[in-house]
Amino acid sequence: MTRVFLVDDQALVRAGLRMVIDSQPDMLVVGEAEDGRDALERLAVTTADVVLMHVRMPRLDGVAATRVLIERDGDAAPRVIVLTTFDLDEYVFPALRAGASGFLLKNADPEELLAAIRAVSCGDAIVAPTATRRLLERVASTLPAPVDDSRLAALSDRERAILLEVARGLSNAEIAAALHIAEATVKTYLGRLRAKLEVRDRVQLVIFAYDSGLVAPGR
Repeated sequence: MTRVFLVDDQALVRAGLRMVIDSQPDMLVVGEAEDGRDALERLAVTTADVVLMHVRMPRLDGVAATRVLIERDGDAAPRVIVLTTFDLDEYVFPALRAGASGFLLKNADPEELLAAIRAVSCGDAIVAPTATRRLLERVASTLPAPVDDSRLAALSDRERAILLEVARGLSNAEIAAALHIAEATVKTYLGRLRAKLEVRDRVQLVIFAYDSGLVAPGR
C-alpha cells in the first residue's frame, strides 16, 4: 500500500486528489495539509511514501517545504511530486534542486497522476527528465557556473556516457539503443551512478549533469 500525503491550499483540489487516489486498491491518502508549514508539522508524525506538494502556497511554499522536509528527514523522507498550475513554472526548478522527484501539472489526467505516484514510490523519478531539461534550458541564464565536482572525475567513461544520455532526456530503452548495450545494463549503471553521485533519482542525475558542467545549457 502506497501512503500518500496531500499538500494544497485549495480544499477542493485536495478533495479531488483524495477521491482519485483512494479509489485505487494499492494507495491510501494518509493526511492533508493546506500549506508547507502545516505539512511539515503533520509529516513529523505521519508516515508517508509520497507527498503531492503544490508549489505556490501561503505561509510556506512548496519549494521551501520540500527543502526542509528532505534536509530534516534525510533518506527517510517521503518522495515529493511537485504540483504546478503552469508549465515551465519558474518555482519548479528550485523544488527539483531541493530534492523533489519530479513535477506534474495540476490538470494532468488521473491515469498520469496515479502512474507518477507508483513510479516515485518505487524509487523512480517520474517521466520528467525531458521536462527537467526544458526547465534547465529556460533558467540557463540564472544557473550558477559549473563547479569543480570531484564526483564527476570519479566516473568511468561508460558511466559518464550514460549520465550524458540521461541528461538529454533519453529513456532506458533509448540509452540502450544509442550505446548498443542491454537495457538491464543501463539500469545497473544508473544504480551505480545514483550511489556514486549520492543522488536519489533520475531527475537529480539531470541536475547534477548541469551543475557539474557535463552538459551546458543550449547544447
